[in-house]
Amino acid sequence: MRPGDLLLDYDRLDEVLSQQQREYRLAQPFPHVVIDDLLPLKAVRTLVSRFPTNVHDPDTGSEDVNMEGGKPAQYRKGFLSREGLVDIAFRRVYWELNNGPFIEFLEQLTGIDGLIGDPYLLGGGVHESLNGGFLRVHADFNRHGNLGLQRRLNVLFYLNESWQKTYGGELELWDEGLTACQASIAPVAGRCVIFNTTSTSWHGHPHPLRCPEGVSRKSIALYYYSHNPDEIPPHETLWQELPGEL
Repeated sequence: MRPGDLLLDYDRLDEVLSQQQREYRLAQPFPHVVIDDLLPLKAVRTLVSRFPTNVHDPDTGSEDVNMEGGKPAQYRKGFLSREGLVDIAFRRVYWELNNGPFIEFLEQLTGIDGLIGDPYLLGGGVHESLNGGFLRVHADFNRHGNLGLQRRLNVLFYLNESWQKTYGGELELWDEGLTACQASIAPVAGRCVIFNTTSTSWHGHPHPLRCPEGVSRKSIALYYYSHNPDEIPPHETLWQELPGEL
């Protein structure tokens, strides 16, 4: 891929390494960083214009899931992981984010060696939440069923131009004891959020969206794995119900 074909500004990523590497590792409630305007607005607009319409179709995308006891773990939120069902513009993003230069950036930022991208996009790809939708606070599944590797990082890119604060939808990062939200991140266009995934990296957007019909919370999610000799036993997504939730 020629330098002119790259979506991301790798000089900018070098600046992030020099200025925010230490901050990343010390961030609370768990290591994370927010990088604004990493995905150019022109690319965001192209992706939005070609956003798939079948994200919420159970034959192609995903359905809402429930917690034990029947309460919804997520509502009006879907994802589409099948690469062959999205436009080439999305596949190009996947290819670049799973390519060597970006993975090397992630390794240097986080201190996690031997990161591997996910060619299956298990649980990743295109995500969308509709008006009234939410995603309860949770810790992600920690073992890839096909690769047998431990999940280490989440990388999220938001595609929401002109997103209003009144819409809600902030990504919340909660402390290990689930006593307080320690970071709240608006899902604005071009913003990238990177964070470590562990069995206590509690996160979600747990409050129902208040956006107008026809507006939705759009994102791209990619996950990264490695062999970890200290890995804990595998578990599925660990959903949490916070006080006062529906």
